[in-house]
Amino acid sequence: MHVDVEVEAVIPFPCEEVAAYAGDPTNAPEWYANIQSVRWRTPPPTALGSKMDFETRFLGRRLAYTYEVVDLEPGRRLVMRTADGPFPMETTCTWEQVAGGTLMRLRNRGAPSGFAKVAAPVMAKAMKSAMGKDLDRLAQRLANR
Repeated sequence: MHVDVEVEAVIPFPCEEVAAYAGDPTNAPEWYANIQSVRWRTPPPTALGSKMDFETRFLGRRLAYTYEVVDLEPGRRLVMRTADGPFPMETTCTWEQVAGGTLMRLRNRGAPSGFAKVAAPVMAKAMKSAMGKDLDRLAQRLANR
């Protein structure tokens, strides 16, 4: 079973500001609840081919994986992909200026294997909940800067 989860929210800040902050993986531990650390393998800033190591905690398990930026339209779209670990995944962030701020979409999709494959339905539900809260945290973080 594949997992494909998408959430969206209007973040009440200009698109350039939201995309610059959310599109910088260095900031991910500040607004993604499950991401504990990010370490760059290639020099920042984010560019096509950039690689970084992520350490996360999800459903009580520690996961470590390397993401690579595979698609980038600065200020509009960022796609990162990993083939590491029990849950190879692709994460897509998009930003669009709308009335009231920036419509941000966050999508995670992948094909889990092993234990993760069996737990895919539970994982998808937990991911959707966590991702919605992450977008709320992002808005709060931007408001407090």
